[in-house]
Amino acid sequence: MTDRVYPAAKPTPTTNGNGVTTANPSFPATKAQLYGASRPTYRPQPHHRRTRRRCCCTFFFYLLLIILILLLLIGLTGTAFYLIYRPHRPTFTVTSLKLSYLNLTSSSSLNSKFNVNITAKNPNKNIIFVYQPTSISILSNEIDVGHVTLPSFKHGKKNTTLLKASILNKGEPLESDAASELKKNMKSKNGLPLKVKLDTKVKAKLGKLKTPNVRIRVSCDGIRVHLPAGKKPVPVTASTSKVKCEVDVRFKIWKWTV
Repeated sequence: MTDRVYPAAKPTPTTNGNGVTTANPSFPATKAQLYGASRPTYRPQPHHRRTRRRCCCTFFFYLLLIILILLLLIGLTGTAFYLIYRPHRPTFTVTSLKLSYLNLTSSSSLNSKFNVNITAKNPNKNIIFVYQPTSISILSNEIDVGHVTLPSFKHGKKNTTLLKASILNKGEPLESDAASELKKNMKSKNGLPLKVKLDTKVKAKLGKLKTPNVRIRVSCDGIRVHLPAGKKPVPVTASTSKVKCEVDVRFKIWKWTV
């Protein structure tokens, strides 16, 4: 007898509730068929952290680029300004200083009289300086022995201005330590060391352009006065040939002065 081979039976179609005919899966089912329908499909999530990092890096890159461009523009503007106007600081010179009298009382009170002439020069041919009231002080080892305030003045282009100040102190009280040091310096063989100091504010005018007021300090050091012996005051003229004056621009940032 010959064996007959019967073909595999086709799956019997079934109808679901919506009227759609589906074929039953063959048996036995594969693992993919068993777990494929119920297993959730994996979908990669968007990389939020990488996106944020890219945004931050891009922001800082453009910010740095803008800052560099601004610095470049400021540098070019400053260079052009310097080449056009050639700005220079004003210069000051103590041309004469005369001491009429200087004495201390038993109660450490100071009596003094000075006459000082200061020459201010504006070397610029395109810039005008406008000075606010100027305070002039005479110091001996940082001890104030006389001060006065001069009114404001205008310093024209290529102009030389002579500042004359008469400083008079009557009964100015001093601390005991300052009085003792001043007495010692007055008897020194090398003479009494003196320094002239100016404090003021100044603004520059360049045509229609005006700068804000800037504080400046002028320090003129190297003055010595030899006081004559005796109680009678004798006017003394100090030698000012070796006096050097330095001009410092002082910027005030918050509570600090630079």
